[in-house]
Amino acid sequence: MPPETLTPERILEATEEVLRRYGPAKATVVDVARALGVSHGSVYRHFRTKAALREAVTARWLDRTSQELSVIVTEEGPAPERLDRWLTALFEAKRHKAGDDPELFATYMTLIGEAGGVVDRHITDLEAQLTTLIEAGVSQGAFHTPSPATTARAVFDATGRFHDPCYAAEWSRPEIADDFDAVRHLVLRGLRG
Repeated sequence: MPPETLTPERILEATEEVLRRYGPAKATVVDVARALGVSHGSVYRHFRTKAALREAVTARWLDRTSQELSVIVTEEGPAPERLDRWLTALFEAKRHKAGDDPELFATYMTLIGEAGGVVDRHITDLEAQLTTLIEAGVSQGAFHTPSPATTARAVFDATGRFHDPCYAAEWSRPEIADDFDAVRHLVLRGLRG
C-alpha cells in the first residue's frame, strides 16, 4: 500500500497532536515530521517556517468556529432568531474549546499571542458575520440601526465576556449561563428598539 500523500491538512492535524502532547514551548517541526513519518524538510516544503506552521494551525483552529457560525448566517429565517443562535453558538464554541481540552486551549492561547494577524482576521470575519445578520434584521424591519457595521462591532464588544479567551476562567462558573442570557436578551431587545 503506497504511503499517504503529505498534504497541508495532514501536517496541521499532526501539528495539533504534537502541540497537545508537548505544548508550544517544546513542540518542534522535527516532532511533527516524526509523527508523520517524513523528514522535517517535507514539512518545510508546505510551511516555509516554524512560525508559518504555527500560524496556520492557529488559523485552522479559529476557522472552525467561523465556519460553524457562517452556517447560521446563510440560513433563511428571521434575523433575530438567527442572531440569537449565532451568539449562543459563539459562546458555546469558545466555552467548549476551553473546557473540553484545557491543555490544547492553553497551547492555542500561547499561539494566538504570536499570531496577531490571524486573530485580527478572525475578529474581522466574526464582525462581518454579525453585520450580515444585523443588515438582514434591518431589511426585515426587525432591527433598527443606521449603521449595521458599527452596531455589529458594538454587539461583538458587548458580548466579549462570553467569547474573548481572556475570560475563559469565568466560563465554567455555574452562573455564567444566566449572565450570558441576560446580555443576549439585552442586545436583542436593543436592536429591536
